[in-house]
Amino acid sequence: METYNLLENDKFAEIINKQSRLIGIDHGKKNIGISISDENHSIATPLTTVTFSQLKNFLIDIKKIISENNVEGIVVGNPINMNGTLGPRSQSAKDFCISLTKHLKLPVTLWDERLSSHGAYNGMEYLNINISKKQKKLDENAAAFILQGFLDYYKNQIK
Repeated sequence: METYNLLENDKFAEIINKQSRLIGIDHGKKNIGISISDENHSIATPLTTVTFSQLKNFLIDIKKIISENNVEGIVVGNPINMNGTLGPRSQSAKDFCISLTKHLKLPVTLWDERLSSHGAYNGMEYLNINISKKQKKLDENAAAFILQGFLDYYKNQIK
């Protein structure tokens, strides 16, 4: 089984199969939002939100999602500060990614997630749902926003 280090976006885009599913992850302290792409890398769809308590429990959940959906790569949101600097949350996301590469044996990349929660929340404005449901779905919608950003980048890379 091949092992991977954390990959830069361009290297990740080079090695993923053209027909494969990817998952997007919005890593938070308490909740982790997960989204999934279609096999053509066209659209990201919110999938679920997992409560995070310990890495080992999260790995059980994510391995099941990967297996059930034939996932071949992971895009994790990188919470870069608005001024472009890397702070403690960005380092935490990087550490999380490194743990994923050790335990999952899949390619992993970080994607700039600035404004993902804001964009996801605004995207839900058009849905006829109340605020508490929006809050409940925010993490997985943010994960979809992150993954869609990468998919749009990827489509431009392969042209």
